[in-house]
Order: sequence, then C-alpha cells, then structure tokens
Amino acid sequence: MGKINLKVPEVEIREKRLGSITGFNGTAGELVKCSQSGKLKDSSRSFSQCMGCSSGQAFCQLSMIKDAAMVNHAPVGCAGDFFGFNFVYRVGQTERNLPSTNGRYFNTNIEEKDTVFGAGEKLKATVRTAYKRANPKAIFVTTSCATGIIGEDVETETEELSKELGIPVVACFCEGFRSKIWTSGFDAAYHTIVRKIVKPPRKKTNKVNIINFWGSHIFDDILSRIGYEAQYVVPFSTVADLEYISEAAATIQVCSTLGTYMGAALEQVYGVPEIKSPPAYGIAGTDQWLRDLGKVLNREKEIEEIIKEEHERVIPKLNEYREQLKGKTAYLTAGAAHGHAIIALLRELGLEVQGAAIFHHDPIYDNGDKASDALAQDVKNYGDIKNYNVCNKQSYELVNILNRVRPDIMIARHGGMTLWGAKLGIPTLLIGDEQFGFGYQGVLNYAGRIAETIDNKEFVTNLAKHSTMPYTKWWLDQDPFTFLGGGAHVKNY
Repeated sequence: MGKINLKVPEVEIREKRLGSITGFNGTAGELVKCSQSGKLKDSSRSFSQCMGCSSGQAFCQLSMIKDAAMVNHAPVGCAGDFFGFNFVYRVGQTERNLPSTNGRYFNTNIEEKDTVFGAGEKLKATVRTAYKRANPKAIFVTTSCATGIIGEDVETETEELSKELGIPVVACFCEGFRSKIWTSGFDAAYHTIVRKIVKPPRKKTNKVNIINFWGSHIFDDILSRIGYEAQYVVPFSTVADLEYISEAAATIQVCSTLGTYMGAALEQVYGVPEIKSPPAYGIAGTDQWLRDLGKVLNREKEIEEIIKEEHERVIPKLNEYREQLKGKTAYLTAGAAHGHAIIALLRELGLEVQGAAIFHHDPIYDNGDKASDALAQDVKNYGDIKNYNVCNKQSYELVNILNRVRPDIMIARHGGMTLWGAKLGIPTLLIGDEQFGFGYQGVLNYAGRIAETIDNKEFVTNLAKHSTMPYTKWWLDQDPFTFLGGGAHVKNY
C-alpha cells in the first residue's frame, strides 16, 4: 500500500502494489496470518488452464458510462466480449427505467502489419469515427497486449486527440499480460477516471458514492433514512456525474476487491472518507459496517435504531432458516472480497463451509486499514475454514475438489463455473447481483434461494446421469494441488 500517484498514466499492478497472489492452499486462518505478518508468498502453477484478463475488467466498468464511447486499441479478437458487455448494459438500463440504447464500443482492428509499422493512425481514425458517430462526452481508449508489446505511445496520441476534439480522450493501460490478477483491470479503469475525469470539489454535498458493478440499487432507502443520497459509481453514471464524485460525503464499496483503488484515491486526493469496514454481509458484518457508516456520517444514534429494528425483524426468520439448513454443507467459488462475503452468509445460516476456491487474494487494500480484511473478519466471527484455495478460475482443481467433498450445494459468483457442480449432480446456485446478499435482508435472500436450490435437485441429478466430464479418472484420482508449487501446498484431503 502506498500513496496514490495520479501523475503517472499507468497504475501499478496489484502484485507489486498490494502483494496480491493467485496461488495458495491451506486454511483461511493460515492465509490471514501470512498476510498480516507480511510473509505471504505466491505459489506458482506448473499448469494453468485459464485465467481472467484485466483488460476485460477495465472495459466492463468504463463501457457502462452512459454518455462515453469506448475504443479498444487491439486486434479484433479482443472485441469478442463486446456483445456480453452490451447485453449487461441493456438489461441494466431496463431495470432502471432508462432509455434502452446500445453501448458505443469500437475496435481498432490491429493486424500483423500494424505490429511492424505502428497502429497510431488507426487509433486516431477510430477515435474520430467514434466521436462522429456517438457524439460522446468522453472517449476511453483501452490498451491490449498487442499495443503493449509494440510500444504504442497511446498516452501522447490520446492527449493530442483530446485537444483536437475538445472532450476528454483518455488512455486506460490494462494490457492483459501485465498482471495475473484480473482485478488490476478495475484499478486501471478507476485510475483513468480519477486522473482525467474527476475534478476538485466545488462544495461538499450529502451524496454518498457507491462503487458497484451493476447490481440493484439497495442503498437508496437506508441512506435516505439518515439524510443522505446514494450516488452509484461507475455503471450508469454520466461523465458529468463522475466529474464531481469528489464532492461526496463518503464512499461505500459493495466489494473491496472492486473498489479498493478508487476508494483510497478519493480519500487521499480529495478527502472523501471511505467506509473501511468490510461490506455488510451476515449479521455481525452488517452491524459493524453500519456502525462505521454512522460514525463517518455522524449518524450513530440513527444507525443504532436501525440495527435494533432490523434485528427484531430478521433474527426470528433467520432462526427458522438455520433450523431448516442444519447439517447442510456448502462449497463456494468467487472473487476475493465477494467470496469472503458469501462465506459470512453461509456461516451465518449455519451451513458447514467445506472449502472455498477464491480467484485471488489481496493481503492488504489500498487504504492500508487492517479492519478492511473481510477474510480476517470471517475467521474472527465464525472460525477457520479448513480447505481454502486461492486459484484464478482453474476449473481442473475445482472439479477435482468437488468430486471429493460432494457438498449439499455449491455457490458460484461467476458464470461458467456453475456447470461443474451441476455435472457432478451437486445443486448449484449462481447469483449475479452482487448486492442480493447485502445487509440484513441479504441474509434472508440467500437463505431462501439456498433452501430452494437444495430442495430442487432433480435437474442436476438427471444431468449428472447423462453428461461426461472432460477430466479423466487419472486426474480425478490425483491430489487437487498436484500442479501447485511453493510453500503453500498443504494436503487437506
């Protein structure tokens, strides 16, 4: 953790800035101790099946700004995800009663000859085309492995285009090969916004920044009850909205993995206090988060009243679900902070968490506050988790583990992971809305969906009878971490 530096065009990747890792096998408690002692070491894999690309994570945030255009400076193959981002964008507009429009996404189509002679003119032509067709308030240019390898001077080119067109044309440096940590792409996007879009505050307001993906707007009610207004960042913001997020009274994150950089940047550069408690998942976590919110916003008395009311409403229903789910087991796979949040929910409901496959681990966040560590809070509040695996979407490890532990339910955060549990006949739950489980009501939301999923397993039972796995018996008989080297290799199975 260090001081946010907006003078440089590229944000330092998480491996260097935070010491983040993608390889670990042991217990959650061991990982927390290693992180807090400064002795955490990444364990490399001698075989890797796949991993997320930070370029895609940068694009997924910037592409949801309502009046901006995107130019992906890359070979056309890197534009293969455009349809997915556009689908999410259109669905999100519908849910918010906004006019349904397509995203404004362009690609420079770098070819072999461009890697020899340069693609600067292609970039300029594409940006001008985007400006002419979309009439955007800003244009974001995301870089790629190709532009990084050939050394394109994207910063100079975008600055020249910005002067020419009279709007911000901003380079976002997010080449996929720069980092094994897919969430470095979020940092790149937010560095771009804070560096080139956000302006110094004119005055402070009663708005509270909510750094989120594209989930439901659940913060409106609680903030209005204490005299504040929710301001969601970044998806479905306008460029004008983003210019003055520096005027907010505070910043909330739905996921520390997502918002660690922007939260710290707004606090360090513009004095916007960040709510540093882990996001509000589970009863204990929600209590802690609300009290931190009340302290920062000077609403401690009102918050205690809300906590009392919500406990009276939720605890009796929660006890009913605990009785229903007693003795059930669960395994989960998700991104870091959100995975930690799901662990809290599962433990709150009384399920035995047999293990977790979490995509990466940040030993610290950019604010440097130990209280932000959601995994440490899980261990403190609910006890250790025996089989804790840090892996960047390595399906071969996940299938091997699931085939051994056979939980009553598998919880997944990301699409593409659920089929592995289903093909093994394990009831599997995917919830795309990251705010579905937030707060007291979120515990009940998850409880209901988990109970339904466990009770309705006929489909996955039949699927397992009629499907095959791409993994052989040889692999399924191996230790799941055969290809994971380093000192973190601990046999728990």
